[in-house]
This record gives sequence, C-alpha cells and structure tokens, in this order.
Amino acid sequence: MTQTHSRISLTRLCWLFGMSRQAYYQYGWKQLKQGTEQEIILQSVGSLRQIHPRMGVRKLYDLLQEDINSHGIQIGRDALFALLRVNNLLIRKRRRKAITTWSNHPYRKYSNLIKTLTLTAPNQVWVSDITYLKTLKGFVYVSLITDAYSKKIVGYDVASNLESVNALNALQMALRDVTSPITNLIHHSDRGIQYCTYDYINLLKANAIRISMTETGDPIENAIAERVNGILKHEYLLLQPIKNQQHAMKLLDNAVAVYNKHRPHLSCNMFTPQEVHQNHLVVKRLWKNYYNKTKKTTFVNPVQD
Repeated sequence: MTQTHSRISLTRLCWLFGMSRQAYYQYGWKQLKQGTEQEIILQSVGSLRQIHPRMGVRKLYDLLQEDINSHGIQIGRDALFALLRVNNLLIRKRRRKAITTWSNHPYRKYSNLIKTLTLTAPNQVWVSDITYLKTLKGFVYVSLITDAYSKKIVGYDVASNLESVNALNALQMALRDVTSPITNLIHHSDRGIQYCTYDYINLLKANAIRISMTETGDPIENAIAERVNGILKHEYLLLQPIKNQQHAMKLLDNAVAVYNKHRPHLSCNMFTPQEVHQNHLVVKRLWKNYYNKTKKTTFVNPVQD
C-alpha cells in the first residue's frame, strides 16, 4: 500500500486500516523474522538430506532440534510439514513391483513362533527378507537380517541371483557380529526356498536358533523386515544409477552404516538402532499385535519409521 499510494502518509494509511504505526512495524519485523527462520530451517533440512536424501519429516524434525534451537527458533512438527510441502520437499513413496519369494518347494516349512511374542531386548528375534535393486547390468538381490527389537541390520549380502548361499552369507555375517552368547533367539522369515534349504536350516540349528516362518503370503507377517527393506531402498539406495553388483555392495555398506548409526527410528523412540542394540535401551512399544484364532494371522498396527 505504501508503494502504490506513495502520496498518502503511513500514519494515515494505518488510521484507515485501524492499526497503529507500532503494530505496522511489528508486523513487518515479524514477517522478516519468520522468513529468516524459515530460510535457516530449509538450509538445515538441505544439509540433513545430503546424508539422508529420503528421510521422512518426523525423523528430520527430531534431528533438526539442536540446530534450530541454537538459533532460537521454535517450530512444531505440523508447521515443518507445511513448510516442506510448500517448498516441494516432502518425500513420495515408491511402490514395490518385483517378487523375490518362491515358497512352492519341497523343503519343510516351519510354524510362526512370533505371532503373540512381546520383545523386551535385542537378539530375541531376527527377521530376514530379500529385496531387489535394478542396476545398469541387470537386477541384483539384497539379503537382509534385522534385529526385530532394535531394528539394527545385523547381516546383509548382495548377489546377482536368488541362490540360497547369498542368504546364508547374510546369516553368517550376523552370527559373526554376536559378541556374547545368546539364548532363545528366533530366526523369522517368509517361506522362501532360500530360508528352507538344508544348509540354512542346519546353520540355524547348529547355533541353537529356533526357526519361525510366516504362514500366509501376507507381508504383514514379516512387517519389520519389509519395512527395513523399504527404508534402505527408498531413502538411500535408489537415489542414483547403480552400475553393477560391486557398486550395489558399496552403496549398501554405506547405507547400512548410516541407517544403523545415524538414522533415528520412530519405533525406537527416536534413538538409532545401534544405540538401542548396543546399550540394550528400553523402548516404549508403539504397535499392537492382534491374533485372529480363526484365520491364524497376525495383524500389526503399522508404525511409520
């Protein structure tokens, strides 16, 4: 208004709109301060996204607190959502397309032992799954083993095929990482042939690990493993063209390290998986299991991680 009606004094314009000159200047300073604070927040988000390119807003909000508090900035989570939405910085989820599980095989299939199990510490349940990555040389397959309580990835491998030896390599890595004797550990997976072969089953039994498998084709029976697969792929691994299997392994090494040591997890009360796993932290459970005795199925109230 002061620019389009330059002949009218500021005092008169304020009078016409029923406000004081002081209120006018306070509003201007407030707008300037808000714009500066938003720029600082966006710069901080940009720095975090260089490390975690597809991290969700809930985790960003937690990691931003120290930086924005040092500038005296206060912003709520909903306001951060709105700010990132206006600046097109929200992350869109990708959908899974390929199938990596073949359960129509002659090997023995085991019962689901974790339907109603309540976890209280690390190394009670390991969950396993296989996902895929598209490279310039074709598809490669990633075998992962995750501790169900801490969400730490304890074993992994990358291969150009779906042979069982690749899942076996991930299991051997997980076993090498164990620093103290563990008892009553359960290994949970789908009924894919990789987890049912004699070599895989014998290695589990040799380490006194109990065997648990899903009973239907519903991914929710192995929800934690599926979720961790998605986090690694969509937040870290699918951000650039993958040249070949060796390049995929290098990217996976880095992604697992960042995920385990630096990425806060909502279901770990915003601690990192490494902190929970190494220090045996007690975390508040944010989900519920529902066991339907007729359908013999576990329903999990999903938690965004």
